[in-house]
Amino acid sequence: MKKNARVIALYLPQYHPIPENDKWWGKGFTEWTNVGKAKALFKGHYQPRVPADLGYYDLRVAESRKAQADMAREYGLEGFCYWHYWFGNGKRLIERPFNEVVKSGEPDFPFCLAWANDTWKGFAHGLSNRNILIEQFYPGVEDYKAHFYEVLDALKDKRYITVEGKPLFMIYKPLDSEEIKIFIQTWRQLAIENGLKGIYFVGHINNSNADVNSIMETGVDAVNTVRINNYLINHRTFFQKVIKRLNKVFRGVPNAFSYKVMSKYFIEPHIDSLDHVYPSVIPGWDHTARSGREGLVITNSTPEYFRTHLKDAIKTVENKDDEHKIIFVKSWNEWAEGNYMEPDLKYGLKYLEVLKEELDNKK
Repeated sequence: MKKNARVIALYLPQYHPIPENDKWWGKGFTEWTNVGKAKALFKGHYQPRVPADLGYYDLRVAESRKAQADMAREYGLEGFCYWHYWFGNGKRLIERPFNEVVKSGEPDFPFCLAWANDTWKGFAHGLSNRNILIEQFYPGVEDYKAHFYEVLDALKDKRYITVEGKPLFMIYKPLDSEEIKIFIQTWRQLAIENGLKGIYFVGHINNSNADVNSIMETGVDAVNTVRINNYLINHRTFFQKVIKRLNKVFRGVPNAFSYKVMSKYFIEPHIDSLDHVYPSVIPGWDHTARSGREGLVITNSTPEYFRTHLKDAIKTVENKDDEHKIIFVKSWNEWAEGNYMEPDLKYGLKYLEVLKEELDNKK
């Protein structure tokens, strides 16, 4: 049955131990470590989050990966967009789950890659300092070629998600370096040389001062918008900002705002309805599992409020060509930031049920 949108969920692979995380956070660290230590910091704060149907999985286990894919398919998702880490000079991290998906051919579920070209700093990942853990580099064309050939098998895989016949590849920070333009040109040339129709590049824009046009100028084909902080940056009064700041400083109250209010500003129809703009839907957000009282919390997210937000997103793509009716979900399983579609003990499968209902809704 034809869907109202092509919904692709961002997928975090950091659910297996690696030597680098053992060094930075302690032996056996995975994202579950952050999830498990989370505490409620104010009345009505929904923490900790406890997984339901899929449990505390390890992504080295093929059965866990298959269970995720089976669930995602059942509720209407087109595929997963795996966060992909290449720091330059051949350095990769947390690549094992995706590599095993490609090599094994299982699960038989569509996928694409999002290059998380970002320097890791301690605070964002749960430390009290902002020290650099690993730095993102752009060493030049030879490194970009090595990067391309590292993922070429995936790009040629029959499961890889395409737009206009080209593999979709997202870049998290397309404005991070002028070298991104050279990277894009290099990959486009290599794609043709290796029998592909090209690469369909999507530039991610996340709560920055950049606009869609500036992202497009890097040479990407489309832009993925994420507006978690849109309300905070552009729609609060000066008085509201002062009151919130005083509560944080003198009462230790984290930055907490209601989902009902925040989600009204996740979509901007006049922008997201453009053919080359792909909006995001966001089921929730809570960074306190990583950053404690310094984190942003979106409170009182419910499946029905999510339904309203999802309807807004679907409406923005309804007049696009089917190929471009793409909506990204942030995220499938990004647990320690409180934005996920996987079932938990509080809501079970309700977010996924809402997704399926609205994708199949023929109005």
